[in-house]
Amino acid sequence: MGRNAGAVRTIVLVGPNGAGKTTLFEALLHAAGATDRQSPVGQSGSVGDGSPEARAVGQSVELNIAGFDFMDDRYALIDCPGSVEFRAEADHALACADLALLVIDPEPEKAVLAQPWLKEIERLGLPRAVFVNRIDQARGNVEDLLRALQPVSAAPVVARQLPIWRDEHVVGYIDLALERAYVYRPGQPSQPVDIPGELKDEEANARFHMLEQMADFDDALMEQLLEDQTPDLSAVFADIIAETRAGQIAPVFFGAAAQGCGVRRLLKALRHDAPEPEAAERRLGAEGPAAFVIKTSHAGQAGKMTYARILGADLADGADLSLPDGEKGRVSGLFAVMGQATRKVASARRGEVVALGKVEGAHAGDRLAVGGGAARAGVAAAPRFPVYEIAIETRDRKDDVRLSGALSKLLEEDGGLSLIHDGELHEMRLAGQGEAHLRIALDRLKRRYGLEVASHPPTTPYKETIRKAVTQRGRHKKQTGGHGQFGDVVLEVRPLARGEGFRFDDRITGGVVPKQWIPAVEAGVRDAMEKGPLGFPVVDVAVTLVDGSWHPVDSSEMAFRTAGRIGMSEALAAAAPILLEPIEKLTIYAPNTATARITSTLSHKRGQILGFDARDGWPGWDRIEVCMPHAERQDFIIDLRSMTQGLGDFEAAFDHRVELTGPKAEEVLQAVGA
Repeated sequence: MGRNAGAVRTIVLVGPNGAGKTTLFEALLHAAGATDRQSPVGQSGSVGDGSPEARAVGQSVELNIAGFDFMDDRYALIDCPGSVEFRAEADHALACADLALLVIDPEPEKAVLAQPWLKEIERLGLPRAVFVNRIDQARGNVEDLLRALQPVSAAPVVARQLPIWRDEHVVGYIDLALERAYVYRPGQPSQPVDIPGELKDEEANARFHMLEQMADFDDALMEQLLEDQTPDLSAVFADIIAETRAGQIAPVFFGAAAQGCGVRRLLKALRHDAPEPEAAERRLGAEGPAAFVIKTSHAGQAGKMTYARILGADLADGADLSLPDGEKGRVSGLFAVMGQATRKVASARRGEVVALGKVEGAHAGDRLAVGGGAARAGVAAAPRFPVYEIAIETRDRKDDVRLSGALSKLLEEDGGLSLIHDGELHEMRLAGQGEAHLRIALDRLKRRYGLEVASHPPTTPYKETIRKAVTQRGRHKKQTGGHGQFGDVVLEVRPLARGEGFRFDDRITGGVVPKQWIPAVEAGVRDAMEKGPLGFPVVDVAVTLVDGSWHPVDSSEMAFRTAGRIGMSEALAAAAPILLEPIEKLTIYAPNTATARITSTLSHKRGQILGFDARDGWPGWDRIEVCMPHAERQDFIIDLRSMTQGLGDFEAAFDHRVELTGPKAEEVLQAVGA
């Protein structure tokens, strides 16, 4: 394999929350000599999780980016949050990576937690490797872990190492390609030792199994194995490299990041197995010098920072850029990134991940062209339905404009956030991927922009309608000295079928209501429907103007609008008003081991299950279709994730409205004072 010695390769660390990705991030930096010591994550001296928000919650809530040199090669390392609530951070980092390193725990029952990450890696066509962390704490058989991991991976999981056990603890490993044994030495390189005699047969079997898996993609190797020939070591490594880079296999390594065990062996493997940047450039459609935007950040007085991977050629500070909207820009400051710290540099190498200063029009997913090339917008990320919302408002109305500007910056930075302006409810809602996600967003509003907002659960958009038809006169007569006001209408009001909305007609004959004022009557009817007798907007009614009278002097558009409102208000009160509750259709995705618990919870939330099916392309997962009241949906994501180890997700859309009766209706009506 040819090597591009001048290019920088980008490795992205992904995996379930709590698997130790950021600890491995620190361990890799220290093993490569980029840091003097390996500091505990989030403490003084650590590179990762340095933001106030990450340190406050004790977990990654944004990307950690760093660069390092190892054995004369340069690497960019991106550590992604594991929580599903912050997974949007990883979208574009994965898209431009050379290899994804999946970090997992050694317990077989936790293997399913890797499935969402593997599905996204597979969707992007990205090479991958697996690092089983905390192997020193493993209990049980590693083969059980590999058996549990294989069904959630489309590519064969190929163990590159065989753990060495002593007194029920893993103390080292045998490299199955090299057929050499090593004993862990915390904080130091592993010590070479002879392969223990009792493990020689097990090592031979494990190595043969590794070669068998690789031979599925190499006919020559398969032929050698069938003829009991020993493959040449160089051919074995060539196969490992080729098949890893092609995404045909997922090699598995073991170690303990907190102690630095197995980390140097991992670095050496990545040095050979990770593809050169050309593969990522082809995947992104970069045909010339470009910068692919991973994320943006608004850093106070420093202004907007654009984090990007450099493609096609080295990039110099001051270089001209073309943006997807046709605008031109310029790199105004080029910065090497080491966690929260940045250092100004004159140029960046091809493949490196750097921060660009003041490229105002850039957005995550954009491919910015350097020089005269063609820019491109929007490498598609996996869609993220907002599963949790809060209504927000400023504590002081004079801060409304500042809030709008601050929110636009937060939304630009975080693809998992969205903002909803509900004109009917007069409510602004911040929507995201969970309760912790929105809490972090509010913390950033306060810390960065000095904005404290009041928040509360979103208002449920109840409506009301009527049960029976009525005929009602609406009469408005007022004498004020000069011209008076006079309008007189007779309305027939009747219920419509659920979902039909509103209909207005007239059967006026003989000009008892002049034609030019009939639209005013309809406007008055609509005024009355904005808040019915129960306190909610009225839907699913038909109104017909059938009679009325007018005065040649005192009648006017306003008088007939008022008469229409009076008549409609009195009609609604007399027509047996009822409360309508919005019902949403949810599509829930979850491991099938949790399906029984989910269905039980749905019954407590007044959910109506419509059906089950296996989730396409996700072995071991179900898709559950259900109708659920909007009022019950707000906290459902919290329950769902607690039942599914954080894996469960759903999409929702308004479906229909139903009559709400009983104690729940009384509770709603008491809340609005009806």
